[in-house]
Amino acid sequence: MRDTLYENVPYRLSEQRHFYGPTVHLVGNPYLLSLLAKLCAKETQQPEVNTLVRTLYAELVTMAVNQEFPRRQASIPTRMIEHTPRGIYQGEVLDPNVRAISVNIARAGTLPSQVTYDLLNTILEPRLVRQDHIIMSRELDAAEHVVGSNIGGSKIGGDVDGAFVLFPDPMGATGSSLSTAIKMYKEKVPGTIRKVICLNLIITPEYVKRITTDHPDALVFALRLDRGLSPPEVFTTAPGELWEKERGLDDRQYIVPGGGGMGEVMNNAYV
Repeated sequence: MRDTLYENVPYRLSEQRHFYGPTVHLVGNPYLLSLLAKLCAKETQQPEVNTLVRTLYAELVTMAVNQEFPRRQASIPTRMIEHTPRGIYQGEVLDPNVRAISVNIARAGTLPSQVTYDLLNTILEPRLVRQDHIIMSRELDAAEHVVGSNIGGSKIGGDVDGAFVLFPDPMGATGSSLSTAIKMYKEKVPGTIRKVICLNLIITPEYVKRITTDHPDALVFALRLDRGLSPPEVFTTAPGELWEKERGLDDRQYIVPGGGGMGEVMNNAYV
C-alpha cells in the first residue's frame, strides 16, 4: 500500500502584504531579517560578512526553489529495504531533471551566485546546472546619478532553452544592472527561458518599479524592502499603497537604510 501522506506536500511562502503585484515576494522571516540586520550593521566585518551572506542566500534560494520549481512522485528504497520490503520512501520530491542557471553579476553577485549554483547542484542533475558570469558597471551622468548600465564582458556557457535563470544580486537599488542583464539573456542568448527569478537581500520601490515595468514576467524574491527616504505618511502604509511617494535611494543611488555598497564590503575593496 502506498502512504498518501507525502503525495502533495504543501508549501506556503511567508510573505509581507504589499501592492506591487503577484510577481514580487517580500519574504517575512524574523530569523533572516535578524541576520540581514547584522550583515548591514556598521560594525560587522569580514569574515562574518561572507558567512552571513552564505546563510542568507542558502535560505533565500531554498524558498524560491520550494515555491517555483516542479516536483515529481518518487519511490526510493531506504537502507531498511534489506530488512523489509516496506523500506521505501514514497512521495513528492523536487524534479531533478530541470535546467537551471545561476548568473553571477560581478562583483556583489559573485558569492551569492556560487551559493546558488552549489545548492542547485545538490537537488538537480548537475549536468543540467551551470553558472554564467557577467561584468557590469554603472553609467553615471555629470552629477553622478545612475543613468544606465554597461556590460563589460561575459562568460555564458550555452543556451537558456527551458531553463530557470536565477539572478542572485544582493542589493536591488535602481534595477538598472539587473534589467540590462535580463534583457541580454532574453535577446542575445539562444532559447526560451522557463522562468526568470531575481534573488535579492534588499530592494527599493524604485527597483521594483524598474523590474516590473521592464520585465513583468520576472519573479522577485527579496528579504527586505527599504524605503527610508519616503515622506512620513508612507511609513504607515503597505508597500506599494503609495508607490509614487516611496523612495529608498539617496542622491548617489545608494539604498537607505541599506547596508552600504555590498560589493565593496564583501570584497574589502572600496573602489
